[in-house]
This record gives sequence, structure tokens and C-alpha cells, in this order.
Amino acid sequence: MGETTTRRPATPSPAERARSIAERGGRAALLPSGEASARIVPLLHHVHADGAATVLLGDEHPLVASAWQAPRGELAAVLEIADPTPVRLREPVRGLLWLTGWVRLLRGDEARAEVLAVAERRPDSRLLDAGHGASVLRVESASLVLADSEDTCSVDAAEFRAASPDPFCLLEDGWLRHLEMSHRDVVGLLTRHLPEALRGGHVRPLGLDKFGLRLRVESADGDHDVRLAFSRPVFTTEHLGRELRRLVGCPFLAQQRR
Repeated sequence: MGETTTRRPATPSPAERARSIAERGGRAALLPSGEASARIVPLLHHVHADGAATVLLGDEHPLVASAWQAPRGELAAVLEIADPTPVRLREPVRGLLWLTGWVRLLRGDEARAEVLAVAERRPDSRLLDAGHGASVLRVESASLVLADSEDTCSVDAAEFRAASPDPFCLLEDGWLRHLEMSHRDVVGLLTRHLPEALRGGHVRPLGLDKFGLRLRVESADGDHDVRLAFSRPVFTTEHLGRELRRLVGCPFLAQQRR
């Protein structure tokens, strides 16, 4: 007899998941090399499509002076982007993206051009502080590492540049919070797809992408993440609604199919 294999549900690629975390923004911390206990929270951060990042720090921050005085004007550092869960969970982070590379202080026209490039993608009033109490730094990434419930892996820089964020990455948090707060009955219906051993836990919405819905089950023996796969990848809200109704077991949708 041949061996039975279990097919894992399709997921976005590591590069697509990394791009989605970068697009959502999340919470950032800059970790300078050689300073194990230092976690610098920037005034603002933005990850560009090429994997580089812009950060703003107050003019008086020691790292600004260190970057200016460093050999070649660069400091080794890691920019950590934490992807928070859409609802309050015991473990409030659902993914991490680390960009390892060099931090460089920008001045004059170069700083202004950097700020304008960020403003085109993500307008933010804090950008007005650049040159008026805040300094502009650029993180040039040499490597990227992703950690989430799907996997922990390095992300090739070329694949990151070529990938696109998930089509729902900027909308999913609001939708999932609404599901949690106003439609607990729907969440209850989704438990029919869970393994029997997990159905007694507290089921919470965790994530949504073109391939499916992710749930977290908080139980006495720990947290368990489960992906409920769509029948096909979806790219529009109309198709997304159909797939969610299918998962819930909508009788009207079943009638349509018959």
C-alpha cells in the first residue's frame, strides 16, 4: 500500500507574507549591532518595496550622532517589524520581519527626497518633523527573515521586490475585529472545520488572505493556529464573501450551487 500524505492548505509565499507585514506597518524597533539590550522605537518607519526602510529619530537621539560619526557613515543594525494580532490575544504578535543591514544618516536634498518617497506611499503628518527636530535615516537591507505561524525562513531580496502584498492586507484587521465583536455566532459556526480536540478552546480570528481564513484557538494546553482554506484563491471582496459564506455553511449559497 502506498503511504497516505496530508496536503497542507495553500498559503501566500514567504515573500508575499513579508510584503504584507511591511505594508501593514506594525510596530518597529531598531536594534543597533553590539547593543544587545537596545531597542530603539523610531518616531516613524516605512519599508520600501525594494526591502530598504526609512526611519525617523529625534535629532538628539544618540544613534543619530553615532551614525554621523561612524566609519563610512554606516552602522550595522536590525530593523524589527512586529505584526500585531487584530484582536487582543494572549500572544499579541502574529508575525515578525527582521531587516538586517546598515543604517545611514541622510542630510539635505537626500533626506528631503527620502521623505517625499515615503509620503507618496504613506502620507503621515510626522514626516513634517523631518528637518525640524527629527532626523531621517535609511536602512539598507542585506538580508530579510520572516517568522510567523506558517514558518520561519529567510526571504530572498529579489523575491521580496518581485512579490506583492496580499490584496486584503490593509483591510483584514478591521474586518476581523468586526467579526470578533459583532459576529461571535459566525465564529462559532467556523469551529465545525476544526479538529475535534480543538473545538473546546476559545476560537479567535487571527488572519485573512487570498487563500483562506486563519483562526487561533486558545486552550488550556496552549495556542493553536488553524488555516481554513478557500476553494480557490480570491482577489475581490465579492469572491471573498462567497468563500466566507461557504466556510460558515450558508444555506442560501448551498441552494445556489444546487
